[in-house]
Amino acid sequence: MNKEFKETARELVDKMTLEEAASQLRYDSPSIDRLGIPSYNWWGEGLHGLARAGTATVFPQAIALAAMFDKEMLGKVAEVVSTEARAKYNESKKLGDRDLYKCITMWSPNINIFRDARWGRGQETYGEDPYLTAKLGVAFIKGLQGDKKYMRAAGCAKHYAVHSGPEAIRHGFDARVSAKDLEETYIPQFKEAVDAGVAGVMGAYNRVNGEPACASKVLLEDTLLNKWGFEGYIVSDFLALLDIHKNHKVTANEFETAALALKKGCHLNAGIVYRCLMDAYNQGLVTEEEIREAAVRVYTVRAALGMFDEDCEYNSLGLADIDTDESDALTYDASVESMVLLKNDGLLPLNKDKIKTIGVIGPTATSITVLEGNYNGLSSRYVTNLEGIRRAVNKGTRVLFSEGSHLFESKVQNLALDDDRLSEAEMVARASDVVVLCVGLDSTIEGEEGDTGNAFAAGDKTSLFLPEHQQKLVERVVSTGTPVILVCNTGSAMDLSYADENCNAIIQSWYSGQNGGMALADIIFGDQVPGGRLPVTFYKDGQQPPMEDYSMKGRTYRYLNDKPLYPFGFGLSYSTTEFSDLSVSDGTEVKCTIKVKNTGKYRTGEVVQAYISNMPQDKLDNNLNSDIQNLSDILLPDNQPKYSLCGFEKVFLEPGEEKTVEVVIPEKSFETVLEDGSRHILRGSYRIYVGGQQPDERSKELTGKECFSFEVTK
Repeated sequence: MNKEFKETARELVDKMTLEEAASQLRYDSPSIDRLGIPSYNWWGEGLHGLARAGTATVFPQAIALAAMFDKEMLGKVAEVVSTEARAKYNESKKLGDRDLYKCITMWSPNINIFRDARWGRGQETYGEDPYLTAKLGVAFIKGLQGDKKYMRAAGCAKHYAVHSGPEAIRHGFDARVSAKDLEETYIPQFKEAVDAGVAGVMGAYNRVNGEPACASKVLLEDTLLNKWGFEGYIVSDFLALLDIHKNHKVTANEFETAALALKKGCHLNAGIVYRCLMDAYNQGLVTEEEIREAAVRVYTVRAALGMFDEDCEYNSLGLADIDTDESDALTYDASVESMVLLKNDGLLPLNKDKIKTIGVIGPTATSITVLEGNYNGLSSRYVTNLEGIRRAVNKGTRVLFSEGSHLFESKVQNLALDDDRLSEAEMVARASDVVVLCVGLDSTIEGEEGDTGNAFAAGDKTSLFLPEHQQKLVERVVSTGTPVILVCNTGSAMDLSYADENCNAIIQSWYSGQNGGMALADIIFGDQVPGGRLPVTFYKDGQQPPMEDYSMKGRTYRYLNDKPLYPFGFGLSYSTTEFSDLSVSDGTEVKCTIKVKNTGKYRTGEVVQAYISNMPQDKLDNNLNSDIQNLSDILLPDNQPKYSLCGFEKVFLEPGEEKTVEVVIPEKSFETVLEDGSRHILRGSYRIYVGGQQPDERSKELTGKECFSFEVTK
């Protein structure tokens, strides 16, 4: 935040009475009429499109956007989100509508680590890897906030920190985490968001090592404010401060909670606790300076948004800038780029001229909800999976449809017997040349505690398998012998072992956005090539530790010892690419250049991925830095990542085209995090892998390819 905005904020706050300043620390900040300051509600959502504010462009869910592995595209998506937010804000305030969600402070992105595939809110994240999450988070923040004098909309990195379920107990849960895991996995992406100039950071509901995340000395005061020098505003999650005295039992009442949170650095309260700030002041629990300094923080953000300048460059945005043809086209491109081809025995792409009858079966085939994900807006242009296929087929091709099963209940019609749509599904399958089998979940059963309506686990999954009656549907359709393309609409990894063994092709479609069905159809018929790579590991059910265990041992591709079903970074294409001529420039940063050639028949997007073995290849005894003694006593090799993503670039190639791609590996990628959380570059040789995938055995099995590798000595 620049000096001018801080000065504007301080001048305004100095004119306020103490009671007025305290009132501005509420998310539903009331007007101060005598100063000409209107009311403002800070709660805005923009995870993958302007959310909960009426009509807006609905992009694929965040986890799908992560699967693009495309920083530039994500920045464009975020620019649309903030443009529509600003436009809606401008139009709403003209009519005196200053309700929540119609603002320009977006409480996005969610940069928590998707450490457990069962977590319902994992769909809101950019996956399981801190490096990928950081780079995509920064791209989204910069696209959201813009690069002009004023911010187009303000970003907010959430939920700080160590927050990824379980949803059912989050309000009283204490996430116990080692100093190593905290530094290595749970907070580095927040540091990069701060360095990128994010306007806000939101705290989490849970405690972290005994301290409430929204009032933590370690997380807020020591790290975010003092160590990292964060200059933006810190906001609590909604009603999270109530948990501090009601569920965490850290304070005795709301007055003590308000004082604790304010003193530790929570500047804005999403909830009701800060309504008693003046009572806390009158009891001597907080000072006038603490209240006013917090008010300056939040008003600096409002000034940076141009709220007090009639000539702000974004004031002209309006209704015509919402739900445009251009943003519709962008969401189609994002859907194509995000879909991941997990299996293809040669069936795909289908030849339209040879398909006379196509069966579309499954509970997600006609669902708009699976296009939306959660924290979504409302589109005027939805194309479901079934509708997309109907539009794409040749004239005269018959499209047959059966729902097949309910999404999660045992029957579709209440008075019918269980599995009442199975026989119809079999009819359709037997009558078809090929079946597109659409299965999965949606945000009514996978999502945030309080938002979902299922009886499973407050939005979390109890297992990685499809719901029982969907699994029956898959087996029944497969039994007909008709070729099957399985389309999986979920926001998380599933155990698709049966489909992997028995279906001809599998497409992970995620919650795919307003054009998801059109993108899917165009991929199926070869008008587009699937461009996604997995931002999460697809496990077999039972491979993960207990969800309450926040240790990273055995979690994500970096620490997993078992062989996964589908690895992080994996995704097939209809085309083929070859890598050649790797060259390395070794300095403070390591610059790798590699040639990538499209040797197939389709235009394709390739993701060049670089991974580093985080431990030197030499013996520990030879790696002692001068300031570290007895390294083997404080470093546990079995708690080190096998390797970690340290660079990636997306490149698009026409058939026969070759491009040279540069991947820059920053020096901090060579740092080893010790058990005490300290970072050190240990002397020795580090192995770096470059290619279109992870350097693991399962990726080699699935692709038949290996990565290039080389060593760098530090």
